[in-house]
Amino acid sequence: MAKPNTKRPPGLGPQGKALWDALQRDYRLDDAGAVALLTVACEARDRVAEARQIVARDGSFVKDRFGQVRAHPGLSIERDARAAMVSALRALNLSSDVGDME
Repeated sequence: MAKPNTKRPPGLGPQGKALWDALQRDYRLDDAGAVALLTVACEARDRVAEARQIVARDGSFVKDRFGQVRAHPGLSIERDARAAMVSALRALNLSSDVGDME
């Protein structure tokens, strides 16, 4: 029988590490499929935090090269990363257990 894999993957940022640690503490997510999905969720969580920080710095709207006001590209990055995170958590049957990820 293979040894359970619960070691945090390298390269996770603070938000991803916190999510990994919280879910590994509360659940036994050690098979290859669960680890892969958890890794996706944690990487996406980091991307959400990164995009949110950039949008907070720049504002929700930016001017394009023609001077037209547009939604900040980080908003769609944040939205897509959040969707990826929720999708991975749903695949792990954990989406209702994980509260607001601020």
